[in-house]
Amino acid sequence: MTTTLQPASADEVLEVVRRAAAERVALEIVGGGSRRGVGRPVAAEHALDLSGLSGVTLYEPEELVLSAGAGTPLHEIEALLAASGQELAFEPMDHGPLLGGEAGRSTIGGVLAANACGPRRIKAGAARDHVLGIHAVSGRGAAFKSGGRVVKNVTGYDLAKLMAGSWGTLAAVTAVTFKVLPAAETEATLVLRGLTEEEAANAMAVAMTSSGEVSAAAHLPETVVGKVLDGRLPGWRGATLLRLEGFAPSVAYRFDRLAALLAPMAAPERLEAEDSRILWREIRDCMPFADGTQRPVWRVSVTPSQGHRMVMALRMAAAVDAFYDWQGGLVWLRMEGEPEAESLRRQIAAHGGGHATLVRAPAHMRAAVPVFEPQPEALAALSARVKEQFDPLNILNPGRMYA
Repeated sequence: MTTTLQPASADEVLEVVRRAAAERVALEIVGGGSRRGVGRPVAAEHALDLSGLSGVTLYEPEELVLSAGAGTPLHEIEALLAASGQELAFEPMDHGPLLGGEAGRSTIGGVLAANACGPRRIKAGAARDHVLGIHAVSGRGAAFKSGGRVVKNVTGYDLAKLMAGSWGTLAAVTAVTFKVLPAAETEATLVLRGLTEEEAANAMAVAMTSSGEVSAAAHLPETVVGKVLDGRLPGWRGATLLRLEGFAPSVAYRFDRLAALLAPMAAPERLEAEDSRILWREIRDCMPFADGTQRPVWRVSVTPSQGHRMVMALRMAAAVDAFYDWQGGLVWLRMEGEPEAESLRRQIAAHGGGHATLVRAPAHMRAAVPVFEPQPEALAALSARVKEQFDPLNILNPGRMYA
């Protein structure tokens, strides 16, 4: 049975990891637990629960910087920022509902470990593009820090960014510092209904190359569109969605210009601020597939113009449901049966390349297939050397990313 260790300070984390390294005992790094089901099952004697390292230690709205313990709940940070009219611009995804858990359990350390982001990635990037600094404990049992509280503060290796997307396999992060940005005064979503997936890809490409400053672009096919906004979003063959954010007069002006540009494709409709925010939060959290099942869900990154073509090819061989974010560059796939990892990755390669991550599946499936994209030989060798430097005994989340 796994024993849960819950240190209350960074010093206690250091002591736990040092003892684990000395005894060569594996540790599963856990925060809020909302992403625990992502990756291969971890075989560890103990769970190192970092939720006790909670609390904002620095927030300077004028300097656009916030520091917090790694176990600080994300919703607490978002509420604090919202009170000052600010936000984490990369709008990190909450994996909880998709994986059958509760919403709101994500921690800021988990956000960094997963390099989480949302629909605004096409404009603002992901967590790694906003992290300024970290404090952490490596698998060697050594405490270290990287970065600081300003943007231009890194010489040599940027270890804070290295932790982004490492899923706790390199170090136990104890504290993080993020850049924050002013939140938009308002937003609106332009809706084009009835487009095919190919027509939607063309419409999103036109919108993204326009002067509309679109901050999110998605397409929900007919099978998905009824599963957001309590079924209130108009569908037919689907709904193509374009978000505009900023000051109200600017949003209104850009909306009208964009609507005129896209009118030949379909009659534009408008979704106002409150419903727009709910809609994009549901897209961010993959709520159309948060169905309480363990049916395999893949997160696929491809060239935006090729996403719908890849899905069409997959549909010829397997039962697949899908919707598109990031102008079609992010495809969420739900499969009815086995994960079909090899078939999926063959299709990705045949459509210009990209990568796929198995986000949801039963444990036995996650143990049997490559959950994360297999790395080319040279990159795999580099990753192994990095792992050797940070965690030579392989005691931190062993096997979570690769067998």
